[in-house]
Amino acid sequence: MAFSHATIEKNSILLLVLALLTVSIGGLVEIVPLFFIKSTIEEVEGMRPYTPLELSGRDIYIREGCYNCHSQMIRPLRSEVERYGHYSLAAESMYDHPFQWGSKRTGPDLARVGGKYSDEWHVVHMTKPSSVVPETVMPGYPFLAKTPLDTKHIGELLWAHSVVGVPYSQEMIDNAAIDLKAQLDPFSDDYDGLVARYGEVIMRDFDGNPDEVTELDALIAYLQMLGTLVDFSVYDAKANNR
Repeated sequence: MAFSHATIEKNSILLLVLALLTVSIGGLVEIVPLFFIKSTIEEVEGMRPYTPLELSGRDIYIREGCYNCHSQMIRPLRSEVERYGHYSLAAESMYDHPFQWGSKRTGPDLARVGGKYSDEWHVVHMTKPSSVVPETVMPGYPFLAKTPLDTKHIGELLWAHSVVGVPYSQEMIDNAAIDLKAQLDPFSDDYDGLVARYGEVIMRDFDGNPDEVTELDALIAYLQMLGTLVDFSVYDAKANNR
């Protein structure tokens, strides 16, 4: 055995070939089974695709680089859970392309920010962050409230996400512009259609300006649904019964 090791270690070509062979076998053992299962993510009740308005808000969130300072991944550590809430589930990112786990936190994690603050708080915070969080280093984004939301290609946006696996039906894609406006008006005639396609969603004017659909409407709609789709009391009950 010692002789064999000495032979391999002295022959760089042989060592390289055997190393590649070992890595290849290990890789095949781990990767090949994945091709024979439908999904590696456990389905969780409550998860749904983003509505057109939320998806538009998510694009604005990414465009403005919010992920550079805010992660959306709560780790299963006591300090994390006590501060931010239940640890993140893989299923919560199943419709994210790309996911927003982040790599650092200049500001707090936003995985559970939905419903934590009022719409009015978000409007003020996005306009002048230091007015509600004096110690913040976050810049203001007042232009979002003045910028009309571009909805011309919202159907194409849903279609693009459907190509990579998000379960948007053709009906959802065809009614994308209608559903986007309906979410901003709970008294809309299109209310039933939106609910039929997406289930219960947060429906209201988000930026305080019902006369115009702005980028701030979309961004707040996205933030207000983060972490609200899954009933974590079910998971807490299971944990307590163990």
